[in-house]
Amino acid sequence: MIAGLAIAAIEDAEVAAVVALWERCALTRPWNDPAADIALARKGPNSTVLLGREDEKIVASAMVGHDGHRGWVYYVAVDPDRRGRGLGRTIMSAAEDWLRQAGIAKLQLLVRQENAKASAFYETIGYDEAPVIVFAKWLDGREQARQLARPESQA
Repeated sequence: MIAGLAIAAIEDAEVAAVVALWERCALTRPWNDPAADIALARKGPNSTVLLGREDEKIVASAMVGHDGHRGWVYYVAVDPDRRGRGLGRTIMSAAEDWLRQAGIAKLQLLVRQENAKASAFYETIGYDEAPVIVFAKWLDGREQARQLARPESQA
């Protein structure tokens, strides 16, 4: 237990409660199935979903994994009614520890540009903004964002 928060990996019966937490924290997007994301994270040894519990209630989460070189964290959530008490810092510390135990030296994460609160949180716990450009491509047949954003005169 870290700072009153019991940390453990997700169990089968907790998937719906975790998805509800993520929805409450506005982390889900229509194009991602959170239950499928959880199933994929639990499929192999290189990833998991860590949960923070207070009095048996799920109040925090972090999906954590690695590619053998870099660790990644997604779906970092803290119950909105319990924010400001250090739970985000605690669940992130647990994710960092999980990666250290796997021998991973660097953790990276993505924050949407409009999410200033998340950016400020990560800065307060020692993360720096990386000078990178992220490229993306849909592999499931969806039209690319650049094609959708292109004015008619340039299409």
